[in-house]
Amino acid sequence: MRPSTPGFIGARLREARDVRGISAVALSEIANVSPQAISQYENGRSSPSPDVLGRIASAVNLPVPFFTRPPRDRTDGTIFYRSMSSATKASRARAERRFAWLHDIEEYLSDYVAFPDVNIPDLDLPADPLLLSDAEIDDAANQVRAHWGMRNGPIANMVALLENQGAIVARDRLNAEALDGLSEVAANDRPFVLIGIDKGTPVRWRFDAAHELGHVLLHRHLQPETLLRPEQYKRVEQQAHRFAASFLLPTAEFGDDFFAVNLDALVALKPKWKVSVAMMIMTAQRAGFINEDSARRLWINYSRHGWRRNEPYDDSMDIEEPRLLRRAVELTVSGGTQSADDITSALALPAADVETLCNLPSGYLGDFAPVSLRAASSGERTHNVIPFRRL
Repeated sequence: MRPSTPGFIGARLREARDVRGISAVALSEIANVSPQAISQYENGRSSPSPDVLGRIASAVNLPVPFFTRPPRDRTDGTIFYRSMSSATKASRARAERRFAWLHDIEEYLSDYVAFPDVNIPDLDLPADPLLLSDAEIDDAANQVRAHWGMRNGPIANMVALLENQGAIVARDRLNAEALDGLSEVAANDRPFVLIGIDKGTPVRWRFDAAHELGHVLLHRHLQPETLLRPEQYKRVEQQAHRFAASFLLPTAEFGDDFFAVNLDALVALKPKWKVSVAMMIMTAQRAGFINEDSARRLWINYSRHGWRRNEPYDDSMDIEEPRLLRRAVELTVSGGTQSADDITSALALPAADVETLCNLPSGYLGDFAPVSLRAASSGERTHNVIPFRRL
């Protein structure tokens, strides 16, 4: 009888290929098995021998236990992609797999720390969000600020704001410049946001975070098939853009700062509002601060300066990095609840992938000194509350 690996799950092999961006043919060559064998493994018609599975695991840089971990039993909401229309199927698949790992990490850590309560307002929106007017979207942005007790000035840190309201946020290289970010509301109502950093700038990534918040608030009840229709997908993206602009740059308050119709004046405002000059031009025209001719002149000068690629301050502004998952891991490990090895073993993921998604320093999970496990009362979970400063 041909040897096999007990508990091998074919779907995990396809997941591994997706997340590493490797074809079945390429994997078969690296692992020295036939493409037909790879197909049979993935479809559950056969199981690889321990030796073959070891070669496959090495090829995709995943531990062998990953391939025997039980499938996820999770039903979440619609995943929203920014720039989905130009992204390849392979890049979307990879991003979805990484996004699922983010869910796994949060689910695991929630047994040991208490994440902030979800505080996402339930807005009074039309039954069909696609019918939202621009004015209603602007009003929604104001309602959210009011709900969170925010002033209408600049937002100090968009990522910290989301995390303070219970969202799980991560930054990751998605190996696809056509993907800027993903968002989803989990079955427990907790929002998840993944910001792609293959390209962009600190102000662009802030906008991406606000854009995904727009999806969470405006579109969480949309069905996935809605996004398959190009005209509806375009409308959904426009609405999220509008929300992000209104949320980051409230018209009235920005108008108080808008003192001159020239690029130098807008550049001077950038460090305060932490949005792009391009966004300020569009907001100024939309709000009626400038007419069409003035906007055209600004855009001409904008292009002449070469700012479509890189604006002033893009290279000097601070990157807003997620801290919630990082603190959760640090509390779990430093408190002795779980060791670094416990975390990677339970997740069946390489330390490097967990470190990336949790924004941990490279080598943290590999270098952390072993700690003793703390006994817990039978049937009880020990939670450490993660403190966050309100903006």
